[in-house]
Amino acid sequence: MLPFHLSPLLAANALEFAIQKATPEGKATMSALLVLSLFSWTIIISKARQLAIARKWAKKFFAAYESTRDPLEIKRKGDSYEGAPACHLYVRGADELEYHLKNYPVQVKARADHTSDPTLGHGNTEIFVRSNSTRISMASFEAVKVVMEETAAAEAMALEKGMIVLSTAVAGGPFIGLLGTVWGVMETFAGIATAGSASLTAMAPGVAGALICTVIGLLVAIPAMFSYNFMVTTIRAITQELDGFASRFANQMEHRYVDNRPLSEEIREANETLAARIVSALQANGAPSTVMNRLAERL
Repeated sequence: MLPFHLSPLLAANALEFAIQKATPEGKATMSALLVLSLFSWTIIISKARQLAIARKWAKKFFAAYESTRDPLEIKRKGDSYEGAPACHLYVRGADELEYHLKNYPVQVKARADHTSDPTLGHGNTEIFVRSNSTRISMASFEAVKVVMEETAAAEAMALEKGMIVLSTAVAGGPFIGLLGTVWGVMETFAGIATAGSASLTAMAPGVAGALICTVIGLLVAIPAMFSYNFMVTTIRAITQELDGFASRFANQMEHRYVDNRPLSEEIREANETLAARIVSALQANGAPSTVMNRLAERL
């Protein structure tokens, strides 16, 4: 048996010998595999860095979000968590919500909410005293949810970008190598048939040059396979986390900023507002107090 320290040297010599004896078709196949390997490793390195940053900043963002009571508090404070996909969704949703609060507000009466427990933390989105009187309609809220859904889809696509290269390397690398091997063996046997010599010495160089294509194909596919499986699992976890946050953020916005009063309450408040305007107009025109009192009683 050969000493262990000589095995790597002999393996390197075998690879060098096989590459030298490869046919032009085999060398073309190996060149294609090397290009595929270059793209594959570029995606592996860049995607691993992207996912590591996304997980790191997502933890920081969720920790900051859990510590707030107002869904828009992080946006108004100006805190930034650029590497977190959930933060991008949060910013887009908060921007759209503030746009509708500014341009299409719904004024409601502030009221105390005694059904909430302030000790429950941010998990309960209602605040003990709901003092905000400016909200948005359900139609505006639907527009906010559409923006959030579009952002969630865009972030998922950004995470999956480039993964097609790894899947191609996993599925196509061994087949490209096998093609080069079969082609090389075919060339070898054709040469032997032409020369009329079938000795092992004549066959060995050609077969070795053909088999190197399969070796390189496997060297391309194996790292891509492990990386692809790990990254797909990580991307799926981040995407599910993102969808869960989108639902929670929308639910908290609805509780805090959406006018979801019953229709009867809206009509009553509208009547009260109209009555107040009528009384103010009568006072401005110098109407008798008795008339205003009767009108107020009827309204």
